[in-house]
Formats: sequence, structure tokens, C-alpha cells
Amino acid sequence: MRQAQIYRKGILSGILTEDGGEYRFCYDSSYLKCDNAKPISLTLPLQEEAFVSPILFPFFDGLIPEGWLLDVALRNTNLKTYDRMSLLLLCCKNCIGAISVVAINNGGNE
Repeated sequence: MRQAQIYRKGILSGILTEDGGEYRFCYDSSYLKCDNAKPISLTLPLQEEAFVSPILFPFFDGLIPEGWLLDVALRNTNLKTYDRMSLLLLCCKNCIGAISVVAINNGGNE
């Protein structure tokens, strides 16, 4: 299982989990209670229930770099282009825009 904290403008908005070929995104309950809470994407509206998908949500996949920047990441790691969660965790901590993806260390159970 791999997990990431998802921040919107520096505020923890939710947790993204990959486990057994399934992806889940769940908004943080504290974030949902904020008066100024906004969805991280129009495709992931604010709700208490987790979003579940057999593939990485297109919004998160769209944060992964493309072209020469992706080539740099692949050249300097042993990752493959089809390992989207690893690329997201590696490349998107300080990506351009309001969203940041910070890996959660699960004690080596990855």
C-alpha cells in the first residue's frame, strides 16, 4: 500500500491511497469543515465518501510531468512510465499550481 497526503495551497485536503490495484481518494474531515474548502478538482467534488477507481484518477495523472521532464525523472530512477503512483510521489511534491503530493512513509510496507 502506498499513500500520499494531498495539499491544496498548503492545506491538507485529503489522502490518496493505492492498494491492491485500486486507488482511493478521501477528503480530510477537517478540510471539509473549513468555510473556504474547495475541491481539488471538478472531477473530485467535496464529499465525505471516498472516491474509488481501478486506475489513477485522471486529475492526479495529469500532475505527472511529460516530455523531457518525464525523461529526466525516468533516467535518474529505476521507475517505468506505467508506474504512475511512483511517478506522482516522486515528481509532484513541489509541482506548479495549487496541489502538492507528499508521500506518506508506511514503515516499509510498500
